[in-house]
Amino acid sequence: MKTFTTLFFSLCFVFSFSLYSQTIITELFANGFSSPVDIQNAGDSRLFIVEQNGVIKILNENGTTNTTPFLDIDSQVSSGGERGLLSVAFHPEYATNGYFYVNFTDNSGATQISRFTVNATDPDIADVSTQLNLLNIPQPFSNHNGGCIEFGPDGYLYIGTGDGGAGGDPGNRSQNLQELLGKMLRIDVNTTSGGNNYGIPADNPFVSNASAYDEIWAYGLRNPWRFSFDTTTNNLWIGDVGQNSTEEIDRVSILTNGYNFGWRCYEGSDPFNTTGCPNASTLVFPVAEYPIPPCFCNVVGGYMYRGSMYADLQDTYIFATTGDGTISTLDAADTLVNHGSYGGTWVSFGEDINKELYIADISGGIYRIQGAVLSTSEFNLENSLIINPNPASENIKISTVQNNKLNAITIFDIKGNTIYTEKNISILEKEILVNSFSAGLYIVKVTTQNGNQISKKLIIN
Repeated sequence: MKTFTTLFFSLCFVFSFSLYSQTIITELFANGFSSPVDIQNAGDSRLFIVEQNGVIKILNENGTTNTTPFLDIDSQVSSGGERGLLSVAFHPEYATNGYFYVNFTDNSGATQISRFTVNATDPDIADVSTQLNLLNIPQPFSNHNGGCIEFGPDGYLYIGTGDGGAGGDPGNRSQNLQELLGKMLRIDVNTTSGGNNYGIPADNPFVSNASAYDEIWAYGLRNPWRFSFDTTTNNLWIGDVGQNSTEEIDRVSILTNGYNFGWRCYEGSDPFNTTGCPNASTLVFPVAEYPIPPCFCNVVGGYMYRGSMYADLQDTYIFATTGDGTISTLDAADTLVNHGSYGGTWVSFGEDINKELYIADISGGIYRIQGAVLSTSEFNLENSLIINPNPASENIKISTVQNNKLNAITIFDIKGNTIYTEKNISILEKEILVNSFSAGLYIVKVTTQNGNQISKKLIIN
């Protein structure tokens, strides 16, 4: 199942792609999950799907899901609304130490950050008995729990916390450095100090401030439900959920710290409650913002696309909005483009090992994010793909020079629309009837069973 929208799409062919802007395509990859809220990889081909009720499942690269969950801590999790098992982060040295970390709402309603270790003999199952609790943050209300944890390029664990809930930050917690709520926290999971199961990075901005928590890296956030790191630029991207009128995207360098994102003084760039607030010149304002009305919508922070498959998505930040199903992008000039509604209740993005993007619909589906313009690397192998005849008018036969088995075939038109697709075929040659195709230029994309992805142009007379 695919949906797509195209905005100002310009494409020229002289046996190569040239001018284009982003086209976002969503392709259903797997279904049947129970309220999936996070997608992560552990440095291999598997995807780990976090379900809100307290379960993590393994989604394999062929689209199948393991019957036995990777982790099941349902009995420890208070789930529903904005609560639940909300995210997982794998230690940078997971391949050798087997450590991973989760953010969940415990049975008292508090935010709990805990570490687990993978089973010593089965890489598809976690050892629940290894649980080590790192941080527990009481929540005064049931909403605005944040929920995202990610390891930064510096190897430290970043934890996004909401302002504690209700509306308007009634406790003014986001601006209060003696509160852990409404913050971006940063801890060292490889050391311990102060009686905690973690240490404090020496360059955290408030370690010498007796009136501030050492864990705080930045503050003034309302509900940073999802954030991500772009290691190419050393930037941190945050989707911060708004109050009544504005959703915002923030971007800052991780080479500095101590940022104040301005809530509750400002919602986006508009004043909200500036009583006792610092000068606006000391605040970090969004790189992009957009109105909430007419729907009850929340921003879902995404990723800079750093995959290699789609040339039109390069240097593009892709994010979404719940409530209206829209997917949007920011280009290199921070121009916001709303690509329209794709029908899903989007709640989270994730990357696979190749940095290709996926998006979760809380109704149970995991979708692949695709562009319309394939990267030139796929065309470097085009001489190994045989399409006969080409040009064609009735039918074509597809095979490879090396007689590699074909695992999947997709045919796109030049606007990125999928004209034909077939998966899990495992054959040496495929014959396709093309007499219903309009005359013109198409792209045939093949995935072989040895993992190669090959694209080649097809002309229909």
